[in-house]
Amino acid sequence: MPARRFKLPPALDKVRGVIHRFGHRRAQAVRDWLGRKSAVGNGEIIASDAFPWVAELEANWRVIRRELDAVMAMRADLPPIQDLSPIQYGINSDKTWKVFGLTAYGRAAPQNCARCPDTARLLQSIPDLEVAFFSVLEPGAHISAHSGIYKGMIRAHLGLIVPEPREQVRMRVGGEMVFWEEGRCVVFDDTYRHEVWNDTDGVRVVLLIDVPRPFPPVMAAINKAILAIARASPVAGAVHRRQRAWEEAFYGARQGQAS
Repeated sequence: MPARRFKLPPALDKVRGVIHRFGHRRAQAVRDWLGRKSAVGNGEIIASDAFPWVAELEANWRVIRRELDAVMAMRADLPPIQDLSPIQYGINSDKTWKVFGLTAYGRAAPQNCARCPDTARLLQSIPDLEVAFFSVLEPGAHISAHSGIYKGMIRAHLGLIVPEPREQVRMRVGGEMVFWEEGRCVVFDDTYRHEVWNDTDGVRVVLLIDVPRPFPPVMAAINKAILAIARASPVAGAVHRRQRAWEEAFYGARQGQAS
């Protein structure tokens, strides 16, 4: 017999709602404060010239694309994002968003990086890189509207494969609409609600990158300490274990086939 769901009395349920709304307002106030302190402003889309490494990635995008093309030959075996990070189930659960992990919580995925050595070398030049992976959206994919929880990070997408018609593969960030271009980076604040569609018959791939948000020196030091705590969290540990297990299973199977 299934367990009965416990229901709070109406008065306590109302109190819980007030606490939740109060917590949300406090969290939003903190995000707004961090945005005001940011050295790159608080807009949805951020000028890419604030990050010197963007120009280097764009100049070498064809190098990255060549390595991606080899990865795409094994596209059917790539894990959906929720297999590596279960917290993503809420925004995509139909396995149409696949990933090839390169760095997570500051730690490189050794076998995947060895498969893409030039891409890995370019990523190593990005100061304090937190996250990097090839983000693969299958035809018809939809990533539900969601938002990042911490304002101390900035996200970038380097367009690598953008199918036509281009206007049908897009991302809304707050009140802005993004249409990717191959070889171009878009830098944005993922704490604004964002939603992604691939309404084409082709596959869209970007190199997704997370880096610390630029702050004045004291705030930058505090932000670095907070991100260090996140790197040591159980969530980070779970992602690392899942990534390592996928690499061991995938590359182990390929070695077995070759022998």
